[in-house]
Amino acid sequence: MSDNPDMTEAPSPTPAMSVRGAAIWAMASQYLAFALQFASSVLISRFFLTPAEVGLFSIAMAAALLVAVLQDFGLSRYISGLPRLEHAEIERCSSIALLFSLLVAGVVMALAWPLARLYAMPDLAPLLVVIGSSYFFLPLAIVPLALMARDMQFRGHFAVNVGGACAQAGVALGLAAAGYSSFALAWATVASGLARGTIAQILRPALPRRLHLTGSGAVFAFGTRSSALYVSGALGTRSPDMVVGKLLSLSAVGLYSRAVSLSDQFQMLISGAIGSVLYPAFARIRDRGEALGPAYLRVCAGYSAIVWPGMTGLSLAALPIVRMLYGESWLGVAPLLSLVAFNATLHIALPMVSEVPILLGRMNRLLAYNVIDTALSIGLLALGCLWGVEGAAASRLVYGVLWLALYFGFMHRLVGFAVSDWLKLYAKSLAGTLAALAPLTLAYLFWHGPQTITFGPLLACVLTGVLCWLLALLLVRHPVLGEFYGMARGIRLPVLQRAIAPETRLGALLEKM
Repeated sequence: MSDNPDMTEAPSPTPAMSVRGAAIWAMASQYLAFALQFASSVLISRFFLTPAEVGLFSIAMAAALLVAVLQDFGLSRYISGLPRLEHAEIERCSSIALLFSLLVAGVVMALAWPLARLYAMPDLAPLLVVIGSSYFFLPLAIVPLALMARDMQFRGHFAVNVGGACAQAGVALGLAAAGYSSFALAWATVASGLARGTIAQILRPALPRRLHLTGSGAVFAFGTRSSALYVSGALGTRSPDMVVGKLLSLSAVGLYSRAVSLSDQFQMLISGAIGSVLYPAFARIRDRGEALGPAYLRVCAGYSAIVWPGMTGLSLAALPIVRMLYGESWLGVAPLLSLVAFNATLHIALPMVSEVPILLGRMNRLLAYNVIDTALSIGLLALGCLWGVEGAAASRLVYGVLWLALYFGFMHRLVGFAVSDWLKLYAKSLAGTLAALAPLTLAYLFWHGPQTITFGPLLACVLTGVLCWLLALLLVRHPVLGEFYGMARGIRLPVLQRAIAPETRLGALLEKM
């Protein structure tokens, strides 16, 4: 190893945990952060803000996020994908993160007044200025989180994510109750950025001693292609609020935004944490020279077994959930949520469409697919708006089908998974999904309809659905049960350990999965 301190490999501060251990911490982080954000959004929507106020913030946030895709500049994936990481590389990445924070904050603020004039909404300008200021703090977390992910140290991610969620929820609720309207949500983004950056730097300091840009060619080359990919993808995923807001009304974009947000939050709750673990895990498989196909099928099995019943259940229960959580003034969210949540099952059928091509050096080809993807998304959304906000939500189903058809051949050639095995996995996941939906479907038909069902019966149907789902997975011998078993063995609870011990009937069955 070189005697030059800038050329030494950066050591991991603590030993790396296993993929399953990392997944447990990532999921715990996701669940707690979700609970805080979800509870605050329900309270704010039910007691403090109207759909129009939420819609105004949604347009401002969507505009900021279109620019903010440049914030990361691909640094997280660049760091996670490096076979060897040196101190000099960390300083270069941190320097670039700081520079891009200034760029992103400046662009967001510069867009504030032109966008306010375009939409004829004067309050958009100060909202964007406040949101833009939050990007000064985000680079404090980018490199530390990437370093912790590379080392599979997701305890740190837990602290950063939960700390940021606490700050965001507390500020949003406090300012909304004080009458700050849409600005309560804007200042909450600033509080979250500051909290996340501070905690990340305490846990894994990565600020450069000086700006270090020498030898940054590889970082800029990777970041430029990543940013082009992010911008293309963001136009499709983050512009809908802006499109709906321009073509329809503030109330319409408020309802649409709340439906998409609730769907995204629920999907993140049940699957989002795993994604942060998968990229570094797949990078290790690539570095060992192993085939990605078997690992990819395990990912497909896990996602479909969990996300399909969760999102279709959310779609089926949309009306009672919206009525109980947000009240009568937000009932227009329910039909939109049913459509948007069901669309998630199409996208999850082909996971990691960005991560795997980047890992395998197919970024240019991915960008070409992404451009087509973005054109489809925006074009179908604008067309759907001709039929109002319901048409906008319905366009997501058409888009989901075309998205799956677009990427399937690309991912199949890239990963090399067996199509027959892929179909068998999804047949098993479909069986589990139908079993999970059966109790609520029967309740709608013979007990309480969606307009009259209350919390108690709905909860009973959900719990019964979970049991039916688990039984169906056991009957079809779904491979995800093996992953559940491996994760459960890592949880140090005596009762759980006795129940799944290899000498028990359940443990012996799960050992074979």
